[in-house]
Amino acid sequence: MKTRIILATLLATALPGAVQAETIKLKVSHFLPPMSNFQQTVLKPWCEALQKDSDGRLQCEIYPAMQMGGTPPQLLGHVRDGIADIVWTSPSYTAGLFPSIEAIELPFMVPGTGVGGSRAMWEFYETHAQKEFSRYKVLAISSGSGMVLNTMKAAVTTLEGFDGLKLRSVSRISADMLSALGSAPVSMPVSQVTESVSRGVADGAIAPWDLVNAIKLDEITRFHAEFPPGKPALLAVSMAMLMNKQKYEALPAELKAVIDKNSGPALVDRFGRSWDESNAGSRKRAETMGNTIAQISDAEYEKMRDAVKGVEAEWIKEVKSKGLDGAELISAARKIGEKHLGE
Repeated sequence: MKTRIILATLLATALPGAVQAETIKLKVSHFLPPMSNFQQTVLKPWCEALQKDSDGRLQCEIYPAMQMGGTPPQLLGHVRDGIADIVWTSPSYTAGLFPSIEAIELPFMVPGTGVGGSRAMWEFYETHAQKEFSRYKVLAISSGSGMVLNTMKAAVTTLEGFDGLKLRSVSRISADMLSALGSAPVSMPVSQVTESVSRGVADGAIAPWDLVNAIKLDEITRFHAEFPPGKPALLAVSMAMLMNKQKYEALPAELKAVIDKNSGPALVDRFGRSWDESNAGSRKRAETMGNTIAQISDAEYEKMRDAVKGVEAEWIKEVKSKGLDGAELISAARKIGEKHLGE
């Protein structure tokens, strides 16, 4: 009897995994500062939920502001190759890699709200774009919320106001849109926007209120123009939270269930609510600073919509070479976007 007790003690000491499950660290990388709304109100609570629901077996190691190296467009490669386990980035940062999802990113397609826009993008992903994300475990596809026009010298409230303005573009589609509106698009990463505008490299930027606050763009661009509420936004960029597929598949079934429980629609709505709250707070901050916030009229809104119709036509031609029916994708995206207006 004494021998058996000693053997059991030795086994428990030598093989702690036999009595205590292994803790799995998830390396999470993104491009915004650590105090950004994304990290504080979306990522950290999500990581805390994983840890709680897994009894401490899943824990996050967060690497903000590209601390793991590289640039935001390279995050897709980082998570695919296992450099990071989870990343948050935009599919639109790598033009042409996810052609179907671009349909929902075309101008005046989805609601400008965080919740409505995010639900629209998730629904479109589920019904029309899953195949092109097959190399990843998709945790969420959401909207970055609708864009505001942020400029240094005057608010842009008319179509003519775009003429010759150098505006930071978010993606290839946004560059095409700005060109159609008469602007001169300037491409640059998020980290360079505020400094570039302050130096005159650009006259302003299209960006959601949340980002305006996060990068302190409101301290440089003191004029902001908003689009009519209750209508599709000028533009909304898709944002993706992706996990390395092999890392996910190697997890025990009970830990996969924890990931799944806290991802998909639940995470999409977490993103949406966070953006809406942050956008409201950021807008209030700009008002407190004395910045000018102007509203674009319904008439000028319609002029802008007419001006960018050619962007859709060109996009349909581009994706045809990839075997996609662009017109069908646009029709589906528009119906889904209209469905979620008002949310």
